[in-house]
Amino acid sequence: MSSRAETEYRYEKLTWPEINDAVESRQVCILPCGAVEQHGHHLPLDVDLVCPGGVARGCGEAMPEKVLVLPTVSYGYTGHVMDFPGTINTNYETFIRGVTDVTRSLAYHGFKKIILLNGHGSNMPNLDLAARRTNLETDAECILVAWWNLLTVDKDFLPGWRESKFPGGCSHAGELETSLYLYLSEDDVRKDKIQSGTIKMNDEDNDFNWVDLFAAGPGSLISWTSSYSETGVLGDAEKGSVEKGQQAYEEAVKQLCRFVDYFRDRPRDTRHREQKPEPSMPIPWNQRHETD
Repeated sequence: MSSRAETEYRYEKLTWPEINDAVESRQVCILPCGAVEQHGHHLPLDVDLVCPGGVARGCGEAMPEKVLVLPTVSYGYTGHVMDFPGTINTNYETFIRGVTDVTRSLAYHGFKKIILLNGHGSNMPNLDLAARRTNLETDAECILVAWWNLLTVDKDFLPGWRESKFPGGCSHAGELETSLYLYLSEDDVRKDKIQSGTIKMNDEDNDFNWVDLFAAGPGSLISWTSSYSETGVLGDAEKGSVEKGQQAYEEAVKQLCRFVDYFRDRPRDTRHREQKPEPSMPIPWNQRHETD
């Protein structure tokens, strides 16, 4: 008898026996991670939930026999955006613990491959630590992917897609996020309020301190968003469109599916120790003592 785990990509829709089936079939778990925060006057607070969640669902629909998509981690690290009403901040330690609680649970049940699909830029350093801790503290492999970085895999895609200024046009609530949100949830965009914005540090045209979703200068001075933006829009929102959103969505889903195939079949690298004699105590910090 076939299992629903072969056709249902939504983790929470399976029963516990079907979870066992999913583990046996080596399904890759995708955990979208986002935030509830301001995105200017034209985009709702859930941009960082809708974008990674939409890309993850697209992958799940395309290959349900290989993927399980978990409910999105909805609250992220947004302390620097608290001057804008509606933003919900989670302490970075709470955030990391929450994500690793999920990944540890997945590893305990037998899943070996986990993707953290991020949708909020300031989650990146915290999710990097969560992924590393998962790899050191469990027998699962966990990797961090920002959904927008999937658009860099095909080196021809972004040059043909992007119209906004670099750097800055695709930073926050700019060309890319506006386009993808228009495609995924057009009715929720306040189209009459779409207005581009700039970042003061980018306006300085310096060689060191500048930002964009796809690159950054050698220096990184990230402070209160309100100190370098009046509206919370950091980019060329006016260059966004439904058509460009569809193109970005399809490209991100395609590359995420390709990545799942690669990651799912890639053998885990073998760890070995160099201490002689072998340590006589467990390794500290909750890291795994076993090398297998």
